Amino acid sequence: MKYNLEISNYSFRYNLETRWRDLDAFQHVNNAEYATYIESARVNLFKRWGIKGTNEGQSIIMASLKIDYLAQVKHPSSLVIGQRVSRIGGTSFDIESVIFDEDEKPVCIGLVVAVCFNFDNQKPVEVYDRIKDDFNR
Repeated sequence: MKYNLEISNYSFRYNLETRWRDLDAFQHVNNAEYATYIESARVNLFKRWGIKGTNEGQSIIMASLKIDYLAQVKHPSSLVIGQRVSRIGGTSFDIESVIFDEDEKPVCIGLVVAVCFNFDNQKPVEVYDRIKDDFNR
C-alpha cells in the first residue's frame, strides 16, 4: 500500500505526550507502545462515531493491526496521530494511522482492519453510515 505521509492528508488528529514508562532499555519509545498510541487515537474515533465501549449491541472489533516503524522516538516528545478511514468493505473497514513527531515527520504507519459487529447475536454487520461518511470526507 502506498501512503501519502503529509499530516494535511489526515482529517482526524489526536495529540499525545510520551511518558517515561514508554521507554525501553535503548532509551527510545518501545515498539509495543506505538500500538497503544494508535489504540488511544482509534478510541477517539469510536467516540466520534457513537460506538460504546461495551461488549453488547452494535460495536466494532479489531481484526488486524500492522505497524511499520520509520524512525525512533525519544522521550519527552509531543506526537500527533493522523487518522483516516482508508477502505470500506461490506462489514469491515480500514483505519490508516500515522504518528508524526513535533516536526510533522512520520515515525510510524499503522493500518487497522476493523469489523462492525453485533455482540448480541455475535455476527458482523454492515459498516455503519457514520463511518462511511468519514470515508467520503
